[in-house]
Amino acid sequence: MSDPQANRPDDAFLLAMPKAELHLHLEGTLEPARMLSLAARHKVELPYADIDAVAAAYNFADLQSFLDLYYLGAGVLRKPDDFYDLTMDYLKVCRQENICHTEIMFDPQAHTDRGVEFAVVMEGITAAIDEARRDWSQSALLIMSFLRHLPEAAALDTIEAALPFAEHITAVGLDSSELGHPPEKFTRAFERARAIGWRTVAHAGEEGPPAYITSALDTLKVERIDHGVRAEEDPVLMQRLIGELIPLTVCPLSNVRLRVFDNLSEHNLLRMLALGVRVTVNSDDPAYFGGYLTQNFRALRDQLDMTTVQALQLADNSFSSSFLKPEQQQHYQQVLTDFATA
Repeated sequence: MSDPQANRPDDAFLLAMPKAELHLHLEGTLEPARMLSLAARHKVELPYADIDAVAAAYNFADLQSFLDLYYLGAGVLRKPDDFYDLTMDYLKVCRQENICHTEIMFDPQAHTDRGVEFAVVMEGITAAIDEARRDWSQSALLIMSFLRHLPEAAALDTIEAALPFAEHITAVGLDSSELGHPPEKFTRAFERARAIGWRTVAHAGEEGPPAYITSALDTLKVERIDHGVRAEEDPVLMQRLIGELIPLTVCPLSNVRLRVFDNLSEHNLLRMLALGVRVTVNSDDPAYFGGYLTQNFRALRDQLDMTTVQALQLADNSFSSSFLKPEQQQHYQQVLTDFATA
């Protein structure tokens, strides 16, 4: 295992390092084999003959072409067992990669709009979370995301549908196509969510401008920004992020696959970390973007020369930026400290 004072962490260190994941779309963990098995289970016809054909389809050009594939894949999720299998697949990755805590985003509108009842989605997801918590003490919270390309009225309807399951939902978020759908479009929905007691996050500053980050903070009053890498273009905003310790849940491999950066060597994550921004590392949609959380850490090491000290700081940020209670955050931070000094 790496020496914490050494320059670069080895693979074993990154795999074993205690960490949290705060930006993970459940539907984005649908691996090709699982997609095909669920399609066979429900006799759903897909435009792919085999796993190789699905993998080839993952060579998308931009966010919209990815989303088209993403929603096509979600179409195989129909029954509680499907959502259980999908969730458990990811939670087993958490166990393998020592992701002690995860905050899982899910898109109920991607399912209810095609006739799958909200209760069906929740039954499968919560069964898997409960089992993982019972079997290996996996910590997991749920973030219900609104699809920003749909009207705000649809988000408000989703909130009402979610009320019977409110205790299982920690926060609401905003995802899908960013351009042309500024955060302020969802002001009332986020006001309603906060009134219920849910925490708030939003995708902003990925393909959208820094102004979307400011709007998410000021109009939606979010506590955390998903992505946010374009904040660097606005010095005033950067100082605000640093001064107010506003977390950014950054997804390096995703940013490259979606052409936010041409290659990872250009990524600004470690630069923002050095400036004092509370950045975290996440995998976003790992089945589509070629890597779960540990692979994102490895890529930062290999292409940005991330040091062991930086890796440990990023892991610490992941716990302090989570929606865990303060005493739970401190527990995992101590676990991380014990790991680093062992």
